[in-house]
Amino acid sequence: MAVVRIVPKRFGDARGWFAETYRRDRFQALGVDAEFVQDNQSLSRAAGTLRGIHFQTPPHAQAKLVRCLVGRIWDVAVDLRRGSPTYGRWVAAELTADGGEQIYVPAGFGHGFLTLEPDTQVAYKTSDVYAPECDAGIIWNDPDLAIAWPLPAGGPQLSDKDRALPAFNDFVSPFEYDGRPLEPLDPA
Repeated sequence: MAVVRIVPKRFGDARGWFAETYRRDRFQALGVDAEFVQDNQSLSRAAGTLRGIHFQTPPHAQAKLVRCLVGRIWDVAVDLRRGSPTYGRWVAAELTADGGEQIYVPAGFGHGFLTLEPDTQVAYKTSDVYAPECDAGIIWNDPDLAIAWPLPAGGPQLSDKDRALPAFNDFVSPFEYDGRPLEPLDPA
């Protein structure tokens, strides 16, 4: 499964616009075959709030469909599938409320985002329920990952949990490579 950038079509008039943010048959045609079972939403008060890099391990690994409801984020997916030729590499894209862009992050990838505006709201669907015993992550600023976060001058706002996540080199991946390397995200 690939990380996919999706931009739902908006139908607008003088009142505003309407968009289908998820439709199973159309998403399956894009390679998104996850069955979503939980929706989550977050509010980050400060610009520069960084959440991640998070994932759940098997048997409760999660695929995510992420979108920004209010504001803008820098959204990142990291390949964590052992044996992948792109293991430890990442892709990122800006997601905006105005543009309606979404990113599908398959199971086997870490996910994180940085808010680029105050009072940013993010919503995402997951393919498995939250399972605290499978909750895991990797430190956001790991030098082996070298993620190019567009950080504010004072650095990111982090939770205590995210500040204490382990290094990438200490991670033993439970995820298997599925034959599809990580590819650049389509900018359209």
